[in-house]
Parts: sequence; C-alpha cells; structure tokens
Amino acid sequence: MRRGDRLFELIEILRQARQPISASSIAERLEVSKRTVYRDIGALMAQRVPIRGEAGVGYVLEAGFHMPPLMLTSDEIEAAILGAQWVQTRGDPGLSRAAESLVAKIEAVAPQDLHSFFTDHATSVAPIDIPDEVFSASEFRAAIRQRRKLRLRYRDEAGAITDRIVWPFLIGYRDQGRIVAAWCELREGYRYFRTERIIQASVLDAIIPKRLDRLRADWKKAMDAERDQYVLPANKSDENSVPAVTKDE
Repeated sequence: MRRGDRLFELIEILRQARQPISASSIAERLEVSKRTVYRDIGALMAQRVPIRGEAGVGYVLEAGFHMPPLMLTSDEIEAAILGAQWVQTRGDPGLSRAAESLVAKIEAVAPQDLHSFFTDHATSVAPIDIPDEVFSASEFRAAIRQRRKLRLRYRDEAGAITDRIVWPFLIGYRDQGRIVAAWCELREGYRYFRTERIIQASVLDAIIPKRLDRLRADWKKAMDAERDQYVLPANKSDENSVPAVTKDE
C-alpha cells in the first residue's frame, strides 16, 4: 500500500473508532509495524490533522474533522451494489428508491475504468415475496425516528388478537418478512412483532420516555441474559429453550 493511501486509511480507522484505539490495533489492520504507525501518526499531526493520544494509551480523531472522499476500490463498489440489491428486493419502497439513488451517485463519482462494475454485475440477490402490511415499514421507521409510541392490534401465531401499546426502536428486514422490536407495555418486556400479523396500527402523540440507544442497549442485555439461561449441553436441543425476548409474539 502506498504511504498516501495508508495515511487516508489510518484516518478512516480513527474516524470510525468510538474510543481510543491502540497503535497495535491500527498496525494489525494496516498490516504494518507499530513503528510505522507512530511515524504516520506524527506525520498527520504535523499536517494539523486533529489526532489526540499517545503511544501506549491510544489515539482518537477529534470530532468535526473532514477529508475528501476516498476513491473506492472494486471490492467496495461490489459490496455497495450487493447491499443495494438486497435493499431493493427486501426494503420498503422508500428504501428501495434510496438504494437505487445511492448506486447512481456512487457511479457518478467512480472512475471510467470501474463503470463496468455498475453495468455488468458479478453479484445478484434472489427476489422474495414481500408480505402484505397494513402499516408500512416506512411508517414504522418514521415513528422510530420521532420516538412515538404505537397502538397495535396484533394477531399472534395461534390466532389470538390483543391490543398493545409499544415503544418501537428497531425494524428488522429478513428474508422471511419484517419484524419490529419494541418494549411492550402489555407484557412489560421486550418483544418482536411480525409486521404481517399487525391488523391495525396508529401513531400516538405520546413520546417514548426513554432514549432509543438506551432501549437498544437494554434490549441486547436482556437477550444476552436470557440466552445464557437457556444454554444447553452440546449435541442437545430443546424447542422450548428459545428465550422469550427473542421470540416472535
């Protein structure tokens, strides 16, 4: 890797890090020595790139630093196209249009010799049947962004119908359909709801009283805790061992 490309890659590593990252970790990702990392960090700091930290502690890139977009590699272009293909076949109409627009924008800035990657795809995604929904995935996404509670009328797997007030914080796109992860006031716990089983839904004026990142973090802790309770010996299985928090309602 040329030194100029390596410096750009180093900045990108720092930009993506959520906490101080050690020279050893950087060296491993760049496949260079720690000495080279120290030298490159020094060169960037000399060019007034706002990097804080020191050897043995770790480095962070201060917020607000921007650099010109990096030239994409052929693998990065194919990864973007494959992701867009998946979204176009499984996302709601809004996300599908956004995926198509994203690929067009990437193609517009890609060098001429890489344009064949956009017209002659080396990847494909199998189409699926999109489930019928009375409340679209885009409406769920909007409610999550606005931190609004939802009132649901829901039919479970056995056919029983219940009315719920839920705090949605995540919508999952799967080959088998879409699910909404939420805190359920009726069950007083985290639950998954299959979107095709929702009979009726409405957005309430009530604001979810908890930050979404906190809900997601607590949900993950609850899943991990319940999963630990159902760990089985090797080579054994039990259909009743599925944690309730990860089970579809």
